[in-house]
Amino acid sequence: MYFTSEDMTLYYEKYGNHKRNIILLPGWGETRSTFSYMIQFLQNYFTVYIVDYPGIGNSPFPSHDLTIYDYARCIYDWIRTVEIDHPILIGHSFGGRIITVLLGYYHYSFSDIILIDSAGIKPKKSISSKLKTFTYKFLKKMVSFFPLKYRKKCHNYLFSKFASPDYQNLNPCMRKTFQNIVNEDLKPYLKHIQARTLLIWGNNDMDTPVSDAYIMKKFIPKSELIVLEGLTHFSYLENPNLINQIIYEQLKDEISL
Repeated sequence: MYFTSEDMTLYYEKYGNHKRNIILLPGWGETRSTFSYMIQFLQNYFTVYIVDYPGIGNSPFPSHDLTIYDYARCIYDWIRTVEIDHPILIGHSFGGRIITVLLGYYHYSFSDIILIDSAGIKPKKSISSKLKTFTYKFLKKMVSFFPLKYRKKCHNYLFSKFASPDYQNLNPCMRKTFQNIVNEDLKPYLKHIQARTLLIWGNNDMDTPVSDAYIMKKFIPKSELIVLEGLTHFSYLENPNLINQIIYEQLKDEISL
């Protein structure tokens, strides 16, 4: 099924038929297929919705770059238009960013949220990272003094050497969108989240380190944190049975068969 808000289109799927609703918000680049095990479990107790974000899966990308606020507004317009009544939100990584903006910036009301290895805390750049950025910008500036016929080739060479493969594979609008998202520090919004919040984190997460979890636990008023030994950023894939059981225990009072 598709939903369009202005020039943004979402593809979404619905599973189960129960009174209480859950919306799964995947991480960046993830689709509904990576959450199949969680969906199969949760649809026994809830009506489950999951989306493909613009530019990912079956959802087309608009002709301009986006911000995290664009994504959040589109998700909220979809919830309101499709009339998903009082959903519980579960977000992994980038999905956690959207949830943080929905509740902490726009102050939309949701009763329960679960954040799994959530993104949103802007990391401090290491000295090596700062040096790499400086070097890239310096070399790009030097290329501007090269003869015109060599500039494009040199720019492409620098891009291939300094940019990650995933970043290189994005189209220009998606690249700018990615920059917009990762450069946004959502920490100031955490204190405004009033929903009951469960944080689930792998202690070996290298993408959103467990230190981010403790920051979120500190600033989100009604939050609890579960740290899982030996798991990484993709804890929900590495031990799906455990994650599903934790979610069930958190939400079992909401189940109405």
